[in-house]
Amino acid sequence: MGAGTNMSMNTPMHRVKYTNVTKDQIGQKLKAAESAGPTSVSALSDVLSGKAFKVVTNKGLTLDYQFRDKNRLTVSENGGPGIQAGYGALPIRHGVVFSHMIPGAQKGYNVYVDLETDLVTVFEVWFSSGMSIGRDLIVEDREVQREFHFGYIETAGKKPPEELHHLTNRIEGKGIHWKQDTGIETLELYISVASLNFVELTRHTDYLSFCSPSDYVMLNATMFIHSRSEAEFSGIYTMYVLDLFGTPAQAGVRLGFNEKDELEYYMFRGEGEIVGQIAALEPFNVHGRDGMGAPTAKTQEAPEKGRRSVYRPGRDVPSMTDEEVHEAALKRTVAFGGSVDAPPPSMARNPMPSTDKLIGKEFTLRYDRGGPVRHYRFREQYKLSYRDDGETRWHEADCRVFEGDTDLFWFTHFLIDSKPRACVQVAVDFTNGLTTCINSRMGTPYYGNEATYDAFFGVIEMDGINPPKYVRHEYTCDLVGHAFSCSYSDQLTSMQLWPSPHSISWTIFTENQTRGSQWSSPAMMIKLRPMIYMFAQSEEAGTTYQMVGFYNLRIMRIFGVEFIGGARGVNLSLVSGICRHIGKFDLVKFYGPKMRS
Repeated sequence: MGAGTNMSMNTPMHRVKYTNVTKDQIGQKLKAAESAGPTSVSALSDVLSGKAFKVVTNKGLTLDYQFRDKNRLTVSENGGPGIQAGYGALPIRHGVVFSHMIPGAQKGYNVYVDLETDLVTVFEVWFSSGMSIGRDLIVEDREVQREFHFGYIETAGKKPPEELHHLTNRIEGKGIHWKQDTGIETLELYISVASLNFVELTRHTDYLSFCSPSDYVMLNATMFIHSRSEAEFSGIYTMYVLDLFGTPAQAGVRLGFNEKDELEYYMFRGEGEIVGQIAALEPFNVHGRDGMGAPTAKTQEAPEKGRRSVYRPGRDVPSMTDEEVHEAALKRTVAFGGSVDAPPPSMARNPMPSTDKLIGKEFTLRYDRGGPVRHYRFREQYKLSYRDDGETRWHEADCRVFEGDTDLFWFTHFLIDSKPRACVQVAVDFTNGLTTCINSRMGTPYYGNEATYDAFFGVIEMDGINPPKYVRHEYTCDLVGHAFSCSYSDQLTSMQLWPSPHSISWTIFTENQTRGSQWSSPAMMIKLRPMIYMFAQSEEAGTTYQMVGFYNLRIMRIFGVEFIGGARGVNLSLVSGICRHIGKFDLVKFYGPKMRS
């Protein structure tokens, strides 16, 4: 199959029920592509037609090629018999990318050859890996695996080159908007040495960001290779050369099965626009040549073929029903560690001090459009009383209150005896008479132990406040493209990035502050005041954690809560950290409703 149509889908990638395509089914669907080679909207090149050469690589793989014409080749692996296959080639600057499969083997090669230096990078790719990922779990056959090999074209009487292509961190932190010859547009943010954050602008309607394990190869000072597999999603594989001189350009290949189980095997060209660069934080003498799959000090052994760091959160947490979660909640529902003196959790060891400034206050929070009307009394620093409109009984709940700005407070508590278990995170702005409530609860249509949320906007009713009729806190795109490091303790820092108005990603730093593993989730962002924001995100189809937080970018702090439920009950715990601004991508212009053909 080629690039296909440009029809958007409205099912997020993490909600698609991908079919476990079998090894035999994959073999049948590959037959035509093995013989014909990849398709391409752009004309395939005959630059290799009539040529023959031998590629020698650093991991022992050798490939002898004879290119019969622009579409047919013969290849010998490691001195074995010649194998005929279809191929496609696309030149880029002074090199060429070509791709082919090995008939009957469910594997192939994507190769870049520098025609000036004779240096070569080979990405070996294959289906049906049978790779174990622990706890008796096996990677689905449809997920494309890869192994990279760095090498050169062997020339009789010529000494092998001392320097080969290599892994790199040189494009870490860069963002590019790509538009392919297929009409497909993506935002690709290379914010980690081991992962890509990408937004499908044409294939998906909601502009959510997703993350895929990736490789970055340095070819020369201006050209690189990006390679990724959409692990935990369709498993489809993309590899391309990118040239950053002048207008950014790409030439590459896409291989795998999409959400409809259709084979995509095509080559493509694209033009790009650099949308920004965020700072890299590793030491200046770290150049990323080892990657994240290098031999460890403990074993000094290279990982098995194709092995790399892949974040697979959906496999770590067993799904539960609504009733199972509620039964667990009846046995254990804990807020803030269970006591005022409880030690801070790992995500709150750079604490924002709680405040007693609400003690003695009574007010009503009235939310719009059928939202709750809730009456509050504050008699103590760590407890409050509330009742919903129409109730006669007051409920007492443990709470935590924080001062987010002058006369702007944020507090959180469980809703007592709620089924499913629920809690609220509330901002009250006494200067403007406004309030926003994030109502969090356990259970979604997919999992009982997955948390979800709703936002309610409203006003404060209280003596001395004359609330507005029309003005409210509001959803915002202010933070789209911004990246922040969040240090929750001296030992725990991650980076938060807002790739789109409706998603957030977080990246874990390695020991030397290189950005490594990364994941993303749907999210929402609300503006309370200039430089003061509230947000909510849930790790859907993942660990099921939910975070509702509050940014004060005047003092560069983040604080809020994590909300999670499972077999051990339901827990509400604090989050607090120190932020640094790492940079910004110019992304807002790509979002919002568009004219569609």
